[in-house]
Amino acid sequence: MITAKSVKELREMTGAGMMDCKKALVETEGNIEKAVEFLREKGLAAAAKKAGRVAAEGIVKTFVSADKKTAAMVEVNCETDFVAANEEFVSFATKVAEMAANTSATTVEELVAEKFDGESTVTEALTALIAKLGENMTVRRFVKFNIENGAIASYIHGGGRIGVMVEVASESTDVAALEEVAKEVCMQVAAANPLFLSREQVDNEALEKEKEIYRVQALNEGKPENIVEKMVMGRIQKYYKEVCLLDQAWVKDGDKSISKFLEEKSKEVGSPITVTRYARFERGEGIEKVEEDFAAEVAKTMGM
Repeated sequence: MITAKSVKELREMTGAGMMDCKKALVETEGNIEKAVEFLREKGLAAAAKKAGRVAAEGIVKTFVSADKKTAAMVEVNCETDFVAANEEFVSFATKVAEMAANTSATTVEELVAEKFDGESTVTEALTALIAKLGENMTVRRFVKFNIENGAIASYIHGGGRIGVMVEVASESTDVAALEEVAKEVCMQVAAANPLFLSREQVDNEALEKEKEIYRVQALNEGKPENIVEKMVMGRIQKYYKEVCLLDQAWVKDGDKSISKFLEEKSKEVGSPITVTRYARFERGEGIEKVEEDFAAEVAKTMGM
């Protein structure tokens, strides 16, 4: 049975129209993943983004050590943008980011159990802040980087809406130059939101699924089978440039890829510079927000 909830979910994932979503679910017997593929093959879905829209409020904060060797990023959520801008809330998130950079904790549960101010734990301090500001809050997630030969930089966009950390490795001792390179890549990650660092990291199953979708699209366009494979490989190359950081066009110079940018900077410092990892947090991503009129719209479409 096709439910209003499944239609709503599919629409949020793909951006396709209500009736198209309903038809896709009927065709795929209610299988959400197959319905996403169906819509993409028909050219009715712009993308299959499962993360969802930004829905929760709060802030993303980063902390980078003075030597640029250790860094952490945290997301702390609340209910309204009013509290997200509150000085005490921001101060709490800033402190937690610094704690995350200096902790041995590997999970949020371990982090919030640590001492926040010498007496209270992070959880207790957060509980007190909740009581004072009158909103539910949570330390949602954190990530920590540490490197010996290289540097780490961070970038915060939109007052804490998006946070990025990038780690670069190099034998160069010019930490300031390495930090600047890492910061440039941070801004790239914030703007272009790559899904993978390199082609090698693209999941083979996901890649084969993309190929099949492009193959069906080409056949639906009436292309002869003898050139379909060439079209598929051409679109896969374009896919790499969209989702792989090192293949993406640099936002500051579209004629250069990030790989080319790194190559040029490597020559300047006299040692290869490689991006070893990155992290990108967008406030509230994946947390569903209730839309007041959406249920009624779905129900109408479903004939309920």
